[in-house]
Amino acid sequence: MDLTDLPYFLVGIISGIASGLFGIGGGMIIVPTMLSLGVSSHHAVAISVVQMIFAALFGSYLNHKKKNLDFKDGIYIGLGGLFGASFSGILVSHLSDIALTAIFLCVSFAFFLKYALGVKNTTHHAKRSQFSKNFILFAAGAFTGIFAISLGIGGGLLIAPILAYFLGYDSKKVVPISLFFVVFASFAGLLSFINANIINFELAQKGFIVGIASMIGVFMGIKIIEKMQISSHFKILLLVYATSIAMTAYSLMKKLGWF
Repeated sequence: MDLTDLPYFLVGIISGIASGLFGIGGGMIIVPTMLSLGVSSHHAVAISVVQMIFAALFGSYLNHKKKNLDFKDGIYIGLGGLFGASFSGILVSHLSDIALTAIFLCVSFAFFLKYALGVKNTTHHAKRSQFSKNFILFAAGAFTGIFAISLGIGGGLLIAPILAYFLGYDSKKVVPISLFFVVFASFAGLLSFINANIINFELAQKGFIVGIASMIGVFMGIKIIEKMQISSHFKILLLVYATSIAMTAYSLMKKLGWF
């Protein structure tokens, strides 16, 4: 690794911490950062998808060891993600660089508002049947898999408000499930991207660097979350949203030639 790869290594550590803390693949950080460095949206998404596999696998392994991961919930939402993400390469190949950036911004902003308003009801979870719960988990995974992997964001930040509203999960409970979802979705997304000729050898190398660095960050993130209060976790999650939105908006305005 030479000095030109240093930004990729640093963003990998930062995105890994975010993955461990919030159950995301890291794309909410990686994609805007890559865009600000002048990388195209398609290549930024590709690097993010490669990184997700490293962060999600390692993070899920650590959560399993600590008995924080509910495999029953994880399997249903993961299979949904696998199904949805298999279409991601087709979606990306039919969108322009500006369109993909704009969609990323709109989706991020919409779910930022959703989560910031804190619309959730903890009684939903107790009232639902097991079949209904499993259906919601699968549907949430499928919906998130289609759009999140196409935008290179893993899906954790999209899943959080869905599970909070429909199943009453708090922000810390959803983290291990979200990260486990990313394992399925990122794997399907990677195969879809390769099939669509979006990922080449050079991009795979960059993704590998970011991915290895993210494993260090994931370990740090999981250590931090163990000592964090739910209220603090929620506030920091909103800050991650806001930062990503601001960086993406800046990149979109540059692409549109507004300044």
